[in-house]
Amino acid sequence: MEVDDEPPAASLVEEVDESADREHVERERSEIRQFVKGLTPDEIKSGGWFTKLLSQALSSYTDKVDWRYFQEKYRGVPADAIVAQRIKMASHYAAIEGGLSASAYSAVVVATIGSLGGASPATVPAAIVTLMVDVAYITQLQLRLAYDIAVLYRVPLDLSDPDDLWKVIRVAFTIKSGEVAREGVVKAVPVVVRPLIKRFYSKGVLAAGKGLPVVGKFLLQRNVIKIGIPLVGVPLAVLVNRYTTQIAGRHARAVFRNEARVIEIAENLSQRTRHPQLMLWVAWLVINADSGISDDEAHLFRHLVRLVKERHQVVDDQLTHLVDIEPAEVWRRIEAESGSLDDIVDAANQVAEVDGDINKPERAIISEVEARCR
Repeated sequence: MEVDDEPPAASLVEEVDESADREHVERERSEIRQFVKGLTPDEIKSGGWFTKLLSQALSSYTDKVDWRYFQEKYRGVPADAIVAQRIKMASHYAAIEGGLSASAYSAVVVATIGSLGGASPATVPAAIVTLMVDVAYITQLQLRLAYDIAVLYRVPLDLSDPDDLWKVIRVAFTIKSGEVAREGVVKAVPVVVRPLIKRFYSKGVLAAGKGLPVVGKFLLQRNVIKIGIPLVGVPLAVLVNRYTTQIAGRHARAVFRNEARVIEIAENLSQRTRHPQLMLWVAWLVINADSGISDDEAHLFRHLVRLVKERHQVVDDQLTHLVDIEPAEVWRRIEAESGSLDDIVDAANQVAEVDGDINKPERAIISEVEARCR
């Protein structure tokens, strides 16, 4: 599937041109329909369609859309402004697509899903094509939405890395974030739609692992809920598509903007420090001050290690292989330094604050660091 000159997940517009937008959506739906017609019933029912769509939706798209693409297209525009407008545009496209798909929906679509197993391996019933065009379109739109938001906030992603790919999938579809999605829904959508949207997200936490077909089954089942409600028709499909895309975008913005904040802290600390190796030991001691390591703390330390290696050519194998960090070892390293250690004290405080207010165990460690650095 070719990437348009103006992809929906990378558009910044001042005014909505309804006819042009509808034409754009219809063109993309036509391409999606060709993709769906190439699927087998087993690929649809098992979730294997998602694996195939993932490659098609992201491979050519990520070749075109990167940080340089946005920098050239929107030079001087803050990332927050581009992200907000693009979420709005993607939600608008999703609503248009919901109206186009819903007009073709009927009770036979839901009924036909159960008959997939008996279908010819080379034939997908027309009713299922209707459903899958809707599902695949919204899936592709939200995947690209999450990817673009990460790029705009300059969060490094390597989609050939399974961990980074899974991160985009997880963020795009609020997997393992069901509570976050439902909480956002309550504030974001009209009262009349809330019960259905909550039901839409009721299985937002996948019990299974990272298998891509599992995600495909989850997305298909979630969308069946959308079309299985009688007496609502096109208006509801439009609203559900719009609001679920809006929620996905807002969730992606929250996740990747926060990670950008953490990266910015790591960059500032690694740039200012005069004692890069000691900073890593103190940071790790502060992170381990309480009972657990938060996601923000883990991200911060990972980026600190990367940046200290890049900027200061420091790689600490002893720290890498450390199981339990002993405060006495850190105190010994502080005492071995001469001159001002104000950069170390500053680092200790910023590391403790990365995931919220400084707690009592962290405060105790920081007080000891301050005393010894003096």
